[in-house]
Amino acid sequence: MGTDQGTRPGTTDPEAPQRIEPSYPKNRATLGGPRLGPVGWARWAWRQLTSMRTALALLLLLAVAAIPGSIFPQRGVDPVRVRRYLEDNPGAGPWLDRLGMFDVYSSPWFAAIYLLLMVSLVGCILPRSAQHLRALREQPPRTPRRLGRLPVHREAEVPAPAEEVLVAAREVLRRRRFRVRPEEDGALVVSAERGYLKETGNLVFHLAILGVIVSVAVGDLFGWRAEVIVKEGETVTTGPAAFDTLDLGPLVEPADLPVFSLRLDRLDVEFEAEAEGAQFGQPRVFAGEVTVQEGQEAPVTQELAVNAPVGVSGTSVFLLGNGYAPVVTVRDPDGEILFSDAVTFLPQDNTYSSTGAIKVPAADPGLGFAGGFLPTLTFDPELGPTSAFPGLVDPALVLTAFEGDLYPEGRAQSVFSLETDTMEQVMQEDGSPTRLLVRPGEVVELPGARGTLELESVVRWGGLLVRHDPGRIPALVSAAAAMAGLMLMLGVRRRRVFVRVDPPAGERRHTGITVAALPKGTDPGLEDLADQVLDQIVQAAGGRATQKDGTV
Repeated sequence: MGTDQGTRPGTTDPEAPQRIEPSYPKNRATLGGPRLGPVGWARWAWRQLTSMRTALALLLLLAVAAIPGSIFPQRGVDPVRVRRYLEDNPGAGPWLDRLGMFDVYSSPWFAAIYLLLMVSLVGCILPRSAQHLRALREQPPRTPRRLGRLPVHREAEVPAPAEEVLVAAREVLRRRRFRVRPEEDGALVVSAERGYLKETGNLVFHLAILGVIVSVAVGDLFGWRAEVIVKEGETVTTGPAAFDTLDLGPLVEPADLPVFSLRLDRLDVEFEAEAEGAQFGQPRVFAGEVTVQEGQEAPVTQELAVNAPVGVSGTSVFLLGNGYAPVVTVRDPDGEILFSDAVTFLPQDNTYSSTGAIKVPAADPGLGFAGGFLPTLTFDPELGPTSAFPGLVDPALVLTAFEGDLYPEGRAQSVFSLETDTMEQVMQEDGSPTRLLVRPGEVVELPGARGTLELESVVRWGGLLVRHDPGRIPALVSAAAAMAGLMLMLGVRRRRVFVRVDPPAGERRHTGITVAALPKGTDPGLEDLADQVLDQIVQAAGGRATQKDGTV
């Protein structure tokens, strides 16, 4: 005897429980049925990739993937530190380099996460945007038959004709900015909806996040940044060779850099000298004046300050830091000048105790001086010479001299330090190391008839950041749009309100009114809304409610 349709296979009992077959194709041979084909698997993978859960996971993964960029030195920012790291870690260094730990933001795996996140957001946003556009053109749904089944409903009776109550209900809902469904012939119901801006804000927020991601990508691909230290009175002409550090985007060539000249005319820095405690020595003024010239145009003098950059040739020039540059002159025993320049010293603390190096390759053998510059010289019993105040009160140079090969094997090195591996320390006649203490205007003799060193004066230097970021403005606009979208998401509630009017019938002598409200999600203010709508309809109908059911 065969099996009846709709019964459990292998039984003949029509009352046996039915097995509900899944509506999607099976993908396991153990369950039976056809396997997913290439198209089915592609659709499944696309649905998984474009889900909001995947987008959030990729966003979190992108944040985690960026962590190594703040742990390991990056080749595009400081190649010297990368080289030293590889030399100091011969075992792990090459493996980390193969994994892209020193080029995190340009590595293939970081780019893959970035692209997947963009595809996921686009695939998630576009269908929702199309669906939302259709919803904006559609009318509110029809009024349900049984309003009492909705989570919030109120009832009342009013001594007014049913038609007047219906008109009053429409006016009240329109006044409360609800979209009202067109009136149907003979139907004593009103259907209204509001809160479309909530979904609009949701879409704007996600589109803005996508805009931020794209803007950052554009800024990284087509932007560049460079740093240069400029001393007072010094002029720098932009170009790859003029900058101390240069980080070009992947799609930027050195020839694309704009050419202009910039002279640091004056740098004003003042420190707190009257206050006590933690405020003593704190900077109070940090600004400068620069003269900029673009091409054949006339030079223009502009003010430069922290968070107040100078715009020139599509770039922004920021003032980042400052310090002192002693003007040092080194002569040979015959009085010939071997070196004369302002040497940049880098501050190490709040009192501007600075370190630096003076390199004299013209000497034979080469001479090098390493030490510190102290704006306000004082002697500490434990630390030795140090600075008590960041201002130029009693400036002095404290140096140690070396001689030998200044540039071993021609390797690149920092201009702020002296590599003494291939050099010997210059000794005094009594065999003690040479220690030089020089104040402005003083000339000291170098041991062994090696010549003299003079500290002529002290000038300031300013650290300038020249940056071109085409994605900066789009990122700012996208961030503002994201904030606006977030405010709409949090501040607007999606609500539907239904009103049914019942004419007097039977024992009921007045017109009955039923107001029901339906939220999308949680809405703690829905009951108050139903109460207010009911009261306003009663008042607009020109009557007074004689009976209310429920909790009103």
